[in-house]
Formats: sequence, C-alpha cells, structure tokens
Amino acid sequence: MWARSIDNVHERRIAASAAEVGHLLDRLGGERDALWPTEWWWPMTLDRPLGVGADGGHGAIRYRVVEHDPGRRVRFEVHSVRGISGFHEFTITDLGDGALLRHDLRCGLRGVMRLVGPVVVEPLHDAVLEDLLDNAERLAVGRVQRVARWSPWVRMLRLVDGDLPGGVWRRARKA
Repeated sequence: MWARSIDNVHERRIAASAAEVGHLLDRLGGERDALWPTEWWWPMTLDRPLGVGADGGHGAIRYRVVEHDPGRRVRFEVHSVRGISGFHEFTITDLGDGALLRHDLRCGLRGVMRLVGPVVVEPLHDAVLEDLLDNAERLAVGRVQRVARWSPWVRMLRLVDGDLPGGVWRRARKA
C-alpha cells in the first residue's frame, strides 16, 4: 500500500477525426469546456485559455500547462499538492479511421500521500478520466459504446466527500 508513484494510463478510440477530438481538447479548462465531467466532479478551471503558462486545476489538485501542441497534446505539471509531484498529459493520435484520446498520469508520491494516493487519489482519478472519455465519445460521435461505471469504492469515497458535486453530504448540508 505504500506506493512510491502513480503511473496511470486511460485511453479511448473514438470514431471521429483527430481534428474533432482536438477541438474538444483545446477548450479544456475554459468557459466552453464540454469535455471535463463537471456534473459529478470538481470543474477544471484555468486562469487563461489553454496554453503554456495557464495555471489552475480541479478541486485541491493544482497544475500548470508546461507543453501544448494545439489540437494534439497538452501536458500539465502538478504543483502545490503536498506529497505529489509529476505531470498529467492528454494526447490525440490520428488513427485514420478515428482518433485515440489518451491520458497519462506520472506522479511521484511522498509522505502520507504514499498511502492516500493509491487508496483515494488514484481511484477517483480513474473515475474522472473514464467520465471524461465518455464525454469525448458522446460529443464527437453522439453516443458512448460502453459507458463507464464507478466502482463501489469510488461510490463510497464520493459518499463521504461532502465537497464533490452530487455528493450525498453536500446535498444533506444544503437541506
């Protein structure tokens, strides 16, 4: 359980052009972002349009854009998160008959995050990314072939986290 890193990949083949998927990626973190699954997760917000130097994050996770190839790739460097250092990155590959949208997370873990990372951060990250890939497929193609489902563990984590959109405790506090 005392992990030293999170090395995580999520990808989806989408039956749309790389340009169509790239257009969705280029709005990430902005006012017209339809890709990030904000209905159930903290929104991704950036202090300016997606590009090198844009700073922001989602929830307590903070990062800045360190590399950007419009319509094809964006890399974020994680910062201001105690016990986590590294990056996450989206890439789009043209497959000819579609596109591959891929997300890589490569982070080193220190201190208590070596326990919290694999038990809390990684399962929630997995769920957010699969929801994002569902959005990409839905927006680019009009439907999702296989909708992602949250694991029982993710459902429990969401239940106890009062700040997540749609979270039970959040609804209970508002009542």
